[in-house]
Amino acid sequence: MDFSEDQIHRYARHILLREVGGVGQEKLLKAKVLLVGAGGLGSPLLLYLAAAGVGTIGVIDDDKVELSNLQRQIAHTTDRIGMPKVQSAGRAATAINPDVKVVEYKSRLDAGNISGILKDFDLVADGSDNFPTRFLVNDACFFAKKTLVSAAVLRFDGQLATFKPHAGGPCYRCLYPEAPPPGEVPSCDQAGILGAVAGVLGTLQATEVLKEILGIGESMAGRLLIYDALSAVPRMVKVKPDPECALCGPKPSFKDLRHHGA
Repeated sequence: MDFSEDQIHRYARHILLREVGGVGQEKLLKAKVLLVGAGGLGSPLLLYLAAAGVGTIGVIDDDKVELSNLQRQIAHTTDRIGMPKVQSAGRAATAINPDVKVVEYKSRLDAGNISGILKDFDLVADGSDNFPTRFLVNDACFFAKKTLVSAAVLRFDGQLATFKPHAGGPCYRCLYPEAPPPGEVPSCDQAGILGAVAGVLGTLQATEVLKEILGIGESMAGRLLIYDALSAVPRMVKVKPDPECALCGPKPSFKDLRHHGA
C-alpha cells in the first residue's frame, strides 16, 4: 500500500526496524484486534495498539467510567466519569491516532454474542477481570481458531500468556482446567492493585499482540510469564497441551459453547 506523508512520519520509527519495515506496518494497518475489557489492562493495551497503527480495534465492555478506575485505567479521564468505557476508549484511541477505527461494543460478552463478534477480528486480547469471561473467551477462540493473548493482574502480581491451540499449543484450560471456587481468588475491588502493575502487563500484552500480527520474535504460546512487581523478577514457565483437556484434548467433553449457556 502507499503510505500518506503523515503516515510515513507517524510510523517512521517502526519502518526503520528491519523486522517491521513498510511491509510490517501495512500488516498492522490491516489488522483487526478485539479487546475484551477497557480497564486496567485494556487501557494501555488500547493506547499502544492505536499508537502502533493497528487499523481496527474492537472494544467490548459494559461498564461506565468511575472515579476509582482512574488510578490505573489510563485510557479514561476525570471529565469522562459516567461515560461508557467503550466510548471513552474510542475517544482515547482516535485522539492518539485518527488512522484507527474503533468498534465499540457496549455490552457484556456472553455465549450468545461472542461468536458473532469474534468472526470480524483476527486476534483477541483478553483483559477481563473474572474467570467466567476468561473461560468463555478461551473456548470461543478455540472454536473460531483465533489466537488469544491473555493477561491478568492482582495486587503486585501479573501473568501473561498466548494461546494458539489451532497451531499445536495449549489453551487456557490446559493451564487452568476449571475456575477456582467462588471467593477463593479475590477481585481487584476486594484485594487492591498497584496501578502501574496493570500498565506493565497491559504493555507486555500489547507487545505480544504486535508480535503475533507481524510474525516476529518468539511467540508466548506454550509459555506463561509470571511477574512479581515487589521483587521485579519475572519468571517464565513452560505450559504444554494437556492430553486430558476438556476442550482441546483428543477426547474433548466440550464441543461447542453450550456449557456456557449458548
